[in-house]
Amino acid sequence: MDVEPLKIDRSAQTRKRAGRRPRWIGPVVVLALLLLFFFVFQRQILGFVDSMRLVEVRMQKVVKRSAAQSATVSGTSSNGYIVARTRAALSADTPGRIVEMLVQEGSVVKKGDVVARLYADEYRASLQRAEAELAVAEAGRVRAQSDVSVSSQSVEEARASLRAAEVGIDEAKTALDLAQIELDRSTKLMEAGVGNQERLDRAKNGVASARARLATQSAGLDASRGAVATAESRVAAANSAVREAEARVASAKASRELAQATLDKTEVKAPFDGIVVLKDAEVGEVVSPNSQGGSTARGSVVTMVDFATLEVQAEVPETSLANVKLNAPARIFLDAYPEKPYAGRVDRIWPTANRTKATVEVRVVFDERDERLRPEMGVRVVFVDEAEAARKPTATESALVITQDSVAKVDGADHVFVLERDVVRLRRVVLGEAKAGKVIVTTGLAEGESIVTAPPTDLRDGQRVRVKS
Repeated sequence: MDVEPLKIDRSAQTRKRAGRRPRWIGPVVVLALLLLFFFVFQRQILGFVDSMRLVEVRMQKVVKRSAAQSATVSGTSSNGYIVARTRAALSADTPGRIVEMLVQEGSVVKKGDVVARLYADEYRASLQRAEAELAVAEAGRVRAQSDVSVSSQSVEEARASLRAAEVGIDEAKTALDLAQIELDRSTKLMEAGVGNQERLDRAKNGVASARARLATQSAGLDASRGAVATAESRVAAANSAVREAEARVASAKASRELAQATLDKTEVKAPFDGIVVLKDAEVGEVVSPNSQGGSTARGSVVTMVDFATLEVQAEVPETSLANVKLNAPARIFLDAYPEKPYAGRVDRIWPTANRTKATVEVRVVFDERDERLRPEMGVRVVFVDEAEAARKPTATESALVITQDSVAKVDGADHVFVLERDVVRLRRVVLGEAKAGKVIVTTGLAEGESIVTAPPTDLRDGQRVRVKS
């Protein structure tokens, strides 16, 4: 009997068993992948789990607020800016190109100081020509005045000659009268037969000579009178020339002053004592007093302010306006230096309100100023009463300020939830003044601690929470 077909092939079973994997390898690989996934995404997974089971809260850091920030809980407060009551954008009075800039931002200038110069060669030449014309007019006036002096002297000489001629006339008349008397005497003697012809002839000759001398003196008198009239006419003409020369001098002076004024317009000068806060143009740029929006010329050269007129411009809400009075005290805190309060007074309250913002503008003046004050700096103004103003706050005065919604009432006492990692602890606090959603913490908290903002009503001491980012 052939039993060979019934023989078991052990080698095939061995090969099949060798190619089969163990059943436990698959679960181990899956578990390893799960562990790796959990390790990589552990934070996200735990955060997701916590988000499903833990209470979500908001937190705030407890920090010491400066005097400016803590003061907001007492008195009416408002934000504002420092502005200058005296501020000017200096522009040139005549168009021109800047050739010299003598100031920069921060330069301290006095009234009348030149801050910039424009090109002025043409105006300077016009001034020199006007000065030359004035010199010519002055010389003409001197010459005319000399002519008046000479003419006046001629008048005096002519009048002296006239007086001499009048004296000569009197002498000639007297001589004629004497000669006529002698002639009459000689004639009577001849008629009486006691005279002689020679004496009569001499008397007649004497009368003739006296009449000729009188005629000569009369002609000289007429000539002297004419000379006087001529000299007086010359004096009148010379006086007219003087007045004309003086008019020319006045015209030349006006022309010189106009040229000088035009030249002065090329110098931009400071109208008051102050500090340059902005340069609006540079050397080489053209400036014009009538510069418009589309013009290529600059309208101003520099902007300067008078630091002695710095004040605060604040916008007070209409709902708080009743607490702001004229001349009432105020404390001013600079955003840049909030640790030091400045004393001030309400100087002006605007007569109109801003309809859009529902505010009224208020101006507060400083009772004291220092080098820290700068235009356009942000400030916080607190309007206080006279009693509070009389109390002098220190420069380092500060307080712990938290939001009022962080306070929870437990058994009638004020408490807050202090966050320690992810666990909240209920702590009692003592509060001070409160206003505008903020409250001062006098005791119970320390700077740097974290507290829960607006804690849920079901939050309990020692409970784990999740901080909302």
